[in-house]
Amino acid sequence: MILQALHALADAENLVGDPDYEWKPVPWLVRVDAAGRLLGIQDTRTWPPVKEGSRRRPKPVAKTFLVPRQEKRAYAIVPYLLCDKAAYVFGVDPSKPDTPPRTGRTGKCFEAFKALVEACHADTGDEGVTAVLTLLNAVAEGTQPVDLPDDYGGSDLMAFVYDPDVDRLVSDRPAVRQWWKARRAADAGEPTHRCLVTGAACTPIDKHPGIKRMPGGARSGVALVGFNKSAFWSYGWRRNENAPVSREAAEACATALNRLLDPRPQNADGEALPVRHVRLPGDTVVCFWAPEAEEQGFLDALPSLVAADPEQVANLYHALWRGRMPDIDDASAFYAMTLSGAQGRATLRDWIQSTVSEVAEHLAQHFADLAIVRNTPKPRKGDLPPAVPLRTLLQSLAPRGKDDAVPAPLEAQLVRAVLTGTPYPLGLLQRVLERARAEVGADDWPALARRDARAALVKAVLNRRRRFQQGTLNTEVTEAMDPANTNPGYLLGQMLAVLERLQQEAINDVNASVVDRYFGAASATPKAVFVRLLRNARHHARKLRDDRQKAGLAFRLERLLDETAAHFGVDTESRTYPMKNAFPAYLDLEEQGLFILGYHHMRKWLWMNAEERTAWEEAHPHAPRAYHWKRSETAAEAPAEA
Repeated sequence: MILQALHALADAENLVGDPDYEWKPVPWLVRVDAAGRLLGIQDTRTWPPVKEGSRRRPKPVAKTFLVPRQEKRAYAIVPYLLCDKAAYVFGVDPSKPDTPPRTGRTGKCFEAFKALVEACHADTGDEGVTAVLTLLNAVAEGTQPVDLPDDYGGSDLMAFVYDPDVDRLVSDRPAVRQWWKARRAADAGEPTHRCLVTGAACTPIDKHPGIKRMPGGARSGVALVGFNKSAFWSYGWRRNENAPVSREAAEACATALNRLLDPRPQNADGEALPVRHVRLPGDTVVCFWAPEAEEQGFLDALPSLVAADPEQVANLYHALWRGRMPDIDDASAFYAMTLSGAQGRATLRDWIQSTVSEVAEHLAQHFADLAIVRNTPKPRKGDLPPAVPLRTLLQSLAPRGKDDAVPAPLEAQLVRAVLTGTPYPLGLLQRVLERARAEVGADDWPALARRDARAALVKAVLNRRRRFQQGTLNTEVTEAMDPANTNPGYLLGQMLAVLERLQQEAINDVNASVVDRYFGAASATPKAVFVRLLRNARHHARKLRDDRQKAGLAFRLERLLDETAAHFGVDTESRTYPMKNAFPAYLDLEEQGLFILGYHHMRKWLWMNAEERTAWEEAHPHAPRAYHWKRSETAAEAPAEA
């Protein structure tokens, strides 16, 4: 099914055109005259404009040309017709400057390349090929020196241009095209099997074409299908006879997948195509397509939607970030595949088949599940993303600077949940807890953004588990502070945030806050730590009350502690917090997630400005008295607050 869908994509977008030729970026053109003299090596690259605010200069982009289709090669010496790297074209390896030209392996590569040109010349007598062969013979004899450009890359392709043709490659001349087609047809042989993709009689391709730009894969390309060890063979069939695919079908599928992975794809006529992939942290990529969809605009916006980039998304689709489904009614088939690369082959992590409208609906639900108040301050330039980007979600699950630490299967499971609306994997919650405890002390801007992402993931995982009746929650978790949520984990998280604020106000410069020291234990075994924390909090409150400017704040924070502690049978009148209480001995996985949310919500709530607090209190008129800070107090209830 996967190969058939890729083959259909190649037909729908006219990716193949001439099956014996393919588009390749060719940075260098070797110009020769009719006498076979080298006129120079032309650079086809252009430099994209530097993005505003970026310090990195973008990499140059080479012009693409239609060249003879190239066979996948590893270490074996396999020349390409009239378009190859310098080691084959001139027998020079720039990575080995101390090695004399055309000696050792580079000498064999050069001889193989020249032999292929000689075979083409012998059968065609084409004047462009004659000029190239004359140049190669002069290079072999040492009468024609060749100086590679200073910035030549070791694997850059070089193609020949016959000067009278101006800008047409020698490999594109009619006689050369006919010869190359005939040679490939002869190599195919007689049909022996039936192609699993097209159903036509065929000779199974021995090696599937390489897939380029596969994260984690070899630069030369990796195979999507391969039987390179006898352990994979069955019923006496050898190699790819076990899954017979014709050469034409295999090349069409590879061309389609290469198009999906290409950041600047184009069809067989050289026309630009939209990007159809999303890169994830580590060695994982998601490719998607829907060639018959009416809503191509939604597909074009999909990478920027999951990246939460409003500048690249049309206003029509902004509603998705707010959890609302735009007017998309498209039942066309939608395909997505999650891939990772290894040195030898591509690993298919997941395969998804749906419709465009269903994917849009599930994406809106995903953003609705992620919606949460942010503790991250507004950056110096621009605004916070309208939603938490998918890449940020995954990065928050790994140590900073080690994006590849998130297992690829877990990334694939998250992508499936996003696109299909199924429950998020419980493994996300476990990794959130691990990273939350490991990074609890960090408070710079990236650390705060990662905290927001983890809190959003916790909310999404718990709510969707409840929706699918897989969890134990009675009600869904809200986007902001919920005073009606009496889950022990949620209340204890709130309590820790209040204790942190109380300590910060009482002691201006804290070496290690209560959160730094006790977050891990408090979120897992609260009974062992909260009695001590509450007892110490009274000392902080007493110190804070001595400051007339903060006496009112001390009263409000103490009342919040009393409100939350009362749910655990603590004597709020005596405020002694005895060991005899109902603090739970431990919290299960879901309750630990709620602890993170309670802490996150209360931390945001405690630092709301006057406008935000007024709006919140108007939206929660029935919240307990301790949560209404704007409501006037009697003189007996609270000290005056400056």
